[in-house]
Amino acid sequence: MAAKLIVGLGNPGPKYLWTRHNAGFIVLDRFAALSGLQITRKNFGGLYAEGDFKGNRVLLLEPQTFMNLSGRSVAEALHFHKLETSDLIVIHDELDIPFGQIKLKADGGHGGHNGLRSIHQHLGNGNYNRIRVGINKPLHGNVADYVLTNFSKDEMAALPALIDGAVDALEMIILDGLPKAMSLFNNKVLA
Repeated sequence: MAAKLIVGLGNPGPKYLWTRHNAGFIVLDRFAALSGLQITRKNFGGLYAEGDFKGNRVLLLEPQTFMNLSGRSVAEALHFHKLETSDLIVIHDELDIPFGQIKLKADGGHGGHNGLRSIHQHLGNGNYNRIRVGINKPLHGNVADYVLTNFSKDEMAALPALIDGAVDALEMIILDGLPKAMSLFNNKVLA
């Protein structure tokens, strides 16, 4: 069985640590911690780890290129390991999903998400698995500014349940495949 390249999207640096746009980093960091892996190696223009998760080889990547250049890092890792886009799982924030929910998806467009747009450009398609972490749409103001704001106090209180739910979904994708995980996690309120 091929390895899974699991990519968390976000922006590097402490300034962005708890921003909505860093949902991918936050979920991947939690998965790594629970799996005994450390995403600390510098490789593929990002922070990287590889290891075993319950008998499955996993490659974890957090591009350090800023969101709109994430595709270069993802493509480099995918090609180096000779993986198909079907072996790729991307975890990212999603404005069109309410906070407290995730949606799993097999392929599709980038929906205006700059990280996904960059991945599409570098891979030539959108045929990869996604874990979309709901962050709500802003009621008013600029979307680009909104995604770079920190989670609110109430959201921070609920964030552990959301992140653990996303990690549970990721584990199920790795062990049982995307269709089963979709049937259990899509439309489920986690936080």
